[in-house]
Amino acid sequence: MLNRRQMLGAGAAGAALVSTQAWGQTMNRGLPEAAVMDSATTLVTPRPSSGPDYTPVVTLNGWTLPHRMNNGVKEFHLVAEPVERELADGMIAHLWGYNGQSTGPTIEAVEGDRVRIYVTNRLPEGTTVHWHGLILPSGMDGVSGLSHPSIPPGKTFVYEFDLVKSGTFMYHPHGDEMTQMAMGMMGMFVVHPKDPTFMPVDRDFLIMLNAFDIDPGTYVPRIMTMTDFNLWTWNSRIFPDIDPLVVNKGDRVRVRVGNLTM
Repeated sequence: MLNRRQMLGAGAAGAALVSTQAWGQTMNRGLPEAAVMDSATTLVTPRPSSGPDYTPVVTLNGWTLPHRMNNGVKEFHLVAEPVERELADGMIAHLWGYNGQSTGPTIEAVEGDRVRIYVTNRLPEGTTVHWHGLILPSGMDGVSGLSHPSIPPGKTFVYEFDLVKSGTFMYHPHGDEMTQMAMGMMGMFVVHPKDPTFMPVDRDFLIMLNAFDIDPGTYVPRIMTMTDFNLWTWNSRIFPDIDPLVVNKGDRVRVRVGNLTM
């Protein structure tokens, strides 16, 4: 049995498994491990040891979700759940997110991969995951009531599709969006080109712009705010408590920026 703080494989330094009991439950059901992060630390993913080569993205104050291979399919496990996020040193917000954090972990794969993403819902209401910008079958698009019913609390839904195009994409709920996205449920999905010579870079950074409306002395965002936000964040961190973009002189740098806030 793995230790509760044992690290996962490549790309998960600092990302611990869930509790031993929960880990055992996921393995008994054949699910991939549900990695979690409990801090706003920037974790750097090592280069892939097999398959097409690429420069992994660096998610400022965030991390990349580990995966396992199962008969040629990359399997991930996203857990939608209430989280506590340190927006700045000493400032904690009670949000909704994925795998212990908001924004959620970055998902990385390669053009041509087939991915299988298990989504477990630990929220008090139904949710879905919409793969923003990805080309995929309608039934995998994650629009509640249209693509498939909402995932009930305590249940797991499996998304499976082929990645037919490289690029920078996002994921977020398409069920009770006004509440769930205002509470911080969003993340980035990066698909690297299968040809490693196509537009290579030395440093690849990722930033999700988001905003919250949290009154002083409180912890929970106002979910009905449309424009009057009072906290503007990068990957759910407030300047100046954002990690720097570290590069070498002469590096070719890419910065990917997404925005899902109202």
